[in-house]
Amino acid sequence: MIGKMNKSKWKVVVGGLLAVSMLGLVTGCGKSADTKKEGEKAAFKPDKPITLVVPMAAGGSTDMLGRTIEKVWTKYSSQPIQILNKPGGGGVEGSKYVSRAKPDGYTLLMGTGSGHDIVMPHIQKVEYDPFKDLTFVSRLSIHTVVVLAPADSPFNSIKDVVEWAKKENKPVTAAVSTKAGAVDLVMRGLGKSTGINITPIPHAGGAQALTSLMGNQTTIGGAHPTEAMSQIKAGRVKPLGIATLERDPAMPNVPTLKEQGIDFYTWGSIKGIALPKDTPKEIVDYYADIFKKISEDPEYKKTMDDMMQPVMYLGPDEFAKNLKQASDDYAKLIKETGLDK
Repeated sequence: MIGKMNKSKWKVVVGGLLAVSMLGLVTGCGKSADTKKEGEKAAFKPDKPITLVVPMAAGGSTDMLGRTIEKVWTKYSSQPIQILNKPGGGGVEGSKYVSRAKPDGYTLLMGTGSGHDIVMPHIQKVEYDPFKDLTFVSRLSIHTVVVLAPADSPFNSIKDVVEWAKKENKPVTAAVSTKAGAVDLVMRGLGKSTGINITPIPHAGGAQALTSLMGNQTTIGGAHPTEAMSQIKAGRVKPLGIATLERDPAMPNVPTLKEQGIDFYTWGSIKGIALPKDTPKEIVDYYADIFKKISEDPEYKKTMDDMMQPVMYLGPDEFAKNLKQASDDYAKLIKETGLDK
């Protein structure tokens, strides 16, 4: 009787072990399938052309950067990239368009970090929030502001201008592209930090401002190096100083304002890449890797050097921190100069 019972129990035990083994096998297979699925998801690869939205008109410094990327893009991606210019609102329309696009990895924004992202929201209401409605991918460059004077000006440095204004007790007129733009903010901040009277004269863009400066209609002026490059090389204007914390790699011989004893700097116009909000991390990582490779590409670096646009790559996390710091600093400068009124 005991033998029969032991035999019966043995069958139950063996049966139970077989059931557990089968369950483990099934469970293990399930995990393998899930792992594979996750692996496939992480390896994002576009299967159709990608649109790079430039929120400025063709021919400007942001558009030139986009075209430079387009030239080398197919070295690093199996799908081509297409430039779509969507100007309007100083960059707002194109950025808003991308912020509302489907987060599937096929619509990118060029020029993230320009004035419409980190300056304009502190002055007026903007129809999107760059820190809530966009996903930051990479910083590519910073277009600094160079302070200029006509070629025949007696001033050869910012220090010369400040000393003259204080000695003569006269205002300094400054040609700027637009009111509340990057150059305008430099001139206002420069005046406040040095205690001299700088009167910005707004124009309908950088080209018109440079024309006024070359015609000696203002004492000084400002521009992004890309915009002023041809006039500097032609000897029509001369650089007096760079308004960022460190020297511009594209103009290494031009000292900063701080190097000339002036405790003031700005962030310039940051040029980066963004995607719509809620874009999956694997898509962000895919593009961050591509833009890092592009930033190291010899052909790209040479073209950027020829355009006087420095290569200043940052990845997603560092780029986000950089933009937040720049935005906070511009908010403070805008309040100090009264532009928020």
